[in-house]
Amino acid sequence: MSTQEQNDVNIDLDHLRTWIGKVTEAEDIISVRHARLMAASLGLPQSDFVAGAQLPPLWHWLYFLEGLPPSELGRDGHPARGGFLPPVPLANRMWAGGNLEFLQPLLLGSTVRKRSYVKSVDHKQGRSGHLVFVTVRHELYYCGELAVVEDHDIVYKPPTRPGAARPTVPVDLPKPTHSETFEATSTLLFRYSALTFNGHRIHYDQDYCREVEGYSNLVVHGPLQATLLAALAQRLAPTPIKHFRYRGVQPNLLGTPLVFHASQQEQGFSLWSAMPDGAQSMQAEANY
Repeated sequence: MSTQEQNDVNIDLDHLRTWIGKVTEAEDIISVRHARLMAASLGLPQSDFVAGAQLPPLWHWLYFLEGLPPSELGRDGHPARGGFLPPVPLANRMWAGGNLEFLQPLLLGSTVRKRSYVKSVDHKQGRSGHLVFVTVRHELYYCGELAVVEDHDIVYKPPTRPGAARPTVPVDLPKPTHSETFEATSTLLFRYSALTFNGHRIHYDQDYCREVEGYSNLVVHGPLQATLLAALAQRLAPTPIKHFRYRGVQPNLLGTPLVFHASQQEQGFSLWSAMPDGAQSMQAEANY
């Protein structure tokens, strides 16, 4: 479907909003083995991850994984639309951002229950055409007590036009107090997709990226980038972070290095990742 055809698609917001309130629940063990595989992928000491240790922030995305048969997957490799999530008729589906509150730690080896429901569905008109935002609320319970509250924003949009203008570089960024470099490899993208059971083809199928979604190379996972920004904040913070908010500005593609920046603020940090030309890929805030 061409971009023009995507822009001509009728967005039946009333129908899509009938998915609001749809609920799903799951239970999982926060396994040491899975955390150690994540640690190995990031070059962290696996010996630090033992039963009873605290799960790092955002690593809960490694758990509660949904495994559907091929017949229930969409063209993009994600679960077909119209199940738990509404059937938005736009080609590209990506993480837009999220807002998390950490009320108590999740411990490795423990059993955790997750309750998720569709919180909102909104339609906007962007520069590239229709945008539909779906927010899902996730609640994680440990020993019967609420441990993590997460609002996950998903954006549906038309394909990116080849050569489309990128967002301009913001001029109001604070001065960073800490910076470190990062560049994803195809191996890391493979491992993170495997660890999160993420079948989205933008992370491993270059032909699909170019021919269907309009990206010139593989896309670095938004949640991976958010996890690394949260890890940076946690390393700098004197106590565990209690709140983390992030927003994707533009996708980071394989072969494009990033610099992760942190700027000390009152009781927290302003964080962002920057492309070589200074343009942002992701913005975040962390408070402790």
